[in-house]
Amino acid sequence: MTASDLGLVLLVGAAVVLTAIVAARVAHGIGLPGLLVFLGLGLALGEAGAGVRFDNAGLAQALGLSALVLILAEGGLTTNWAHARAAAPPALSLATVGVAVSVLVVALAARWLLGLGWRDALLLGAVLAPTDAAAVFSVLRKLPLPPRLSGMLEGESGLNDPPAVLAVTLLSDIGHHPLSPALILGEVAYQLAAGAAIGFAAGVAGAAALRRLALPASGLYPIAILALVVASYGAATLADASGFLAVYVSALVLGNVRLPHGPAIRGFAEGVAWLAQIGLFVMLGLLASPARLPAQILPAIAAGAVVVLVARPAAVAAATLPLRVPWRQQAFMSWAGLRGAVPIVLATIPINARVPGATRLFDIVFIIVVINTLAQGPTLPWAARRLKVAAPAEPLDVDVDVAPLEALHADLLQAQIPPGSRMHGVEIFELRLPAQASIALIVRGEKGFVPTLTTTLQTGDRLLIVASAAVREQTERRLRAVSRAGKLAGWYGEHGL
Repeated sequence: MTASDLGLVLLVGAAVVLTAIVAARVAHGIGLPGLLVFLGLGLALGEAGAGVRFDNAGLAQALGLSALVLILAEGGLTTNWAHARAAAPPALSLATVGVAVSVLVVALAARWLLGLGWRDALLLGAVLAPTDAAAVFSVLRKLPLPPRLSGMLEGESGLNDPPAVLAVTLLSDIGHHPLSPALILGEVAYQLAAGAAIGFAAGVAGAAALRRLALPASGLYPIAILALVVASYGAATLADASGFLAVYVSALVLGNVRLPHGPAIRGFAEGVAWLAQIGLFVMLGLLASPARLPAQILPAIAAGAVVVLVARPAAVAAATLPLRVPWRQQAFMSWAGLRGAVPIVLATIPINARVPGATRLFDIVFIIVVINTLAQGPTLPWAARRLKVAAPAEPLDVDVDVAPLEALHADLLQAQIPPGSRMHGVEIFELRLPAQASIALIVRGEKGFVPTLTTTLQTGDRLLIVASAAVREQTERRLRAVSRAGKLAGWYGEHGL
């Protein structure tokens, strides 16, 4: 490749990314899910549009799995452990029992409605069983849902990929390896347990190492975190365990321990996840063939209706019934089972395994994802209001960052007062920070100044606080408590935990 060829490739790639960003902004303004815009951009660039031909299913599968690793990493890094822990039992049940029920219901319907053979019907059910982390994270985090409800849906999307991947892989190789229920259950149990263990070990070891190492630049911390998460995927895959579960668990651990430059890490992960989503959906749009799609519209509508109206409600009911989840939340979870890139990526596995009829399966799945996302995504806010599951808006917590000052055995805390914070109007002395903590500088607008004890804080102020290591946690808790409940936070039992 010559320098001019490389320049052309980079120019076209940058133009595609910028076009996708602008299109996502426009789609957000009209309530259209961004993934549909990216898929449409891929179709426009493909053989029926600009003429770019891409039919390498093997490369698409490898790139798709890599992109899903980055998307799952961002989901784990930005998930609150307190919310995830409370929602863990129903999320795990949805990711196992729910997946099994969904596979069986869709397979029975596909066998009866579409006339598919049992393997193809089970493959369709397995491909469509998992919800999509990218779609769930991007849509649900804009809704004011109760922490447990959002935790169940986010946790499910992070945990249900491993059983679905295993099911699709085994069904695709059914002609090469004999299957038995005991073998399948044992394999699922091993993959989940080993993947979780490897991810937890990678997260704990990585956190311990980063606490002891003072890296020379703040930009190296996000890179180190992402490398640790990707390494957990590689280690789990080599151990024949679930790489996706290892990624989610390691990212969840690293995202909920005290590390330097936490907001920068989360911001970097979010940017990488967006880039992965754009690349993934554009690539999948390129892989689809518009000429083949019309013939599968009616089968896709029938199968998609079964997924949304029958399989998903049955899976939610079976998985959550023993856990006494309110029926309104069950109904919302049934409608919020968003499909996205994961089913389309899984549909490339049978193609690579040369399963007869795999191309038709891919086309059906592609259409189902487009139609169901278009029907479900924009209507989720309406469904939350109708089912009365939306939580009242709460003031945002102060986002606290840490920049280590090893020589002074102190930390420089950076905090910004968000809209709705009850820290607005509080005077410095009313914060009652520990004796070994002091606000060194306030940045208001474009100007910085050293405050006095009677300086009144305002929304948007950025505070630079020097605190000794011994009182850092106490200082952070006090800032959060005042942000939530005002200067009399302690009287109201709010301690910023």
